[in-house]
Amino acid sequence: MMNFLQAMPAEPQPGFFQQYSFLIMIGLMVLVLWLFMWRPEAKRRKQMQAFRDGLKKGDKVITAGGIYGTVKEVKETSLLIEVDSDVTLRIDKNMVVADNNNQQK
Repeated sequence: MMNFLQAMPAEPQPGFFQQYSFLIMIGLMVLVLWLFMWRPEAKRRKQMQAFRDGLKKGDKVITAGGIYGTVKEVKETSLLIEVDSDVTLRIDKNMVVADNNNQQK
C-alpha cells in the first residue's frame, strides 16, 4: 500500500534530437526516395512524352509488344504503323516505347 502513495521519481527530459529523431529519420527517408526514385522517373516520363509528341511520318519505332514498324500516319492519340508491305496496324501512341532509327536490324 505504501508503494502507491510514494511519488514516482522524476525522469530527465529528453533532448531535442532524442525527442524528434523518428520524425527526422522519416523525413530523410522521404528525401532519399524522392532523389533516387521519383525524380528520375518523372524525368524519364517527360522524355518519353516528348518523344511520342515528336513522332512524324517515316519514323521507325518499336511498340511495347515488340513490333517493329514505320509510322505512316499520326493522329492525336493513335498511330498507323506499317509492319510489312501492305500490313498496317493502328496502335495507341502510348504504346510506342523506342525509336528504331539508330538501331541496326
